[in-house]
Amino acid sequence: MYQEIKNKFNELEKQLADPAITSDLKKLTEISRQHAELKDIIELVLRWEKISENIKQNKEIISSCVSPANARRTSEDKEMKELAEEELIELQKQFNQLQDKIKVKLNPANPMDKKNIIMEIRAGAGGDESALFAAGLFRMYSHFAEKQEWKLKILHSSRIGIGGFKEIIFSIIGKGAYGKLKHERGTHRVQRIPETEKQGRIHTSAATVAVLPEAKEIDVEIKPENIRIDTYSASGPGGQSVNTSNSAVRITYLPTGLVVSCQDQKSQHQNKDKAMQILRSRLLAQIEEEKQKKQAADRKQQIGTGDRSEKIRTYNFPQDRITDHRIKKSWHSIDRIMDGEIDGIVKELSRL
Repeated sequence: MYQEIKNKFNELEKQLADPAITSDLKKLTEISRQHAELKDIIELVLRWEKISENIKQNKEIISSCVSPANARRTSEDKEMKELAEEELIELQKQFNQLQDKIKVKLNPANPMDKKNIIMEIRAGAGGDESALFAAGLFRMYSHFAEKQEWKLKILHSSRIGIGGFKEIIFSIIGKGAYGKLKHERGTHRVQRIPETEKQGRIHTSAATVAVLPEAKEIDVEIKPENIRIDTYSASGPGGQSVNTSNSAVRITYLPTGLVVSCQDQKSQHQNKDKAMQILRSRLLAQIEEEKQKKQAADRKQQIGTGDRSEKIRTYNFPQDRITDHRIKKSWHSIDRIMDGEIDGIVKELSRL
């Protein structure tokens, strides 16, 4: 039944051992990705085949015990038949569950869910306090990524002197990263007493989070004539120049005016690569959003658009409570959650 999948997996394994492939980094990366995705399915298929064989054997045992040819059925035959029937019920249950899992793997509800992501966190209303909150959100997501054994890399950041971020853009590489974190996009609001507040007043500030599926060159084609690349000197907190060479890169996508800047890498070439990575992902996100608007307008009305202007969650530190407004549910132990333990929130939102 799944022979085609097994043939495809075997072909990918042969390609991974082919010197012509291993010497081409672009091809090797793509084939390795396909191999990793298919490996999970193959493991399920092999388990399904084993259970299928066990079901066949149990049915043969039951059939032999009740066969008219077996005129001298003993108590042992009866006991064997009962055991085989009991085991058959459990095997059939496992068989159906595995078949459902394989179907989901082969036909995911949203193919984007398997992708790596690029997250963008920006300080909103609230001045320095919002920049500190943006840093707190980055810490929360980076710790969650670490717990998932995902890889995180900062692509671009704009810091303030007291340790916050006006903006930070980073990639997360990990199996199913987009599927798990896509519902984090939106406006996150915080209510707490800032460290600089001497009168103990609670301040409200906000930060926005964008979650983009990482786009490869094969996902989005960007023609050279559609972009303008400018270089400038990288800057640090307060705007001061941190180098004398024009290593920072700004790319403008001319058809829409979309602008991406990157300055955190050591060389102009590296900053250009990262800026193109961000640009592709933003364009893919726009394409997917337009597609979703056309195909699932009714669902969007139920769960919200995820737009950055939409308040999705409030972090209330004095009351030790985080509330997600889309599902109207709250969690306590805010310090633990801000330390990356957001599994419960992620699971609840995955049901949307």
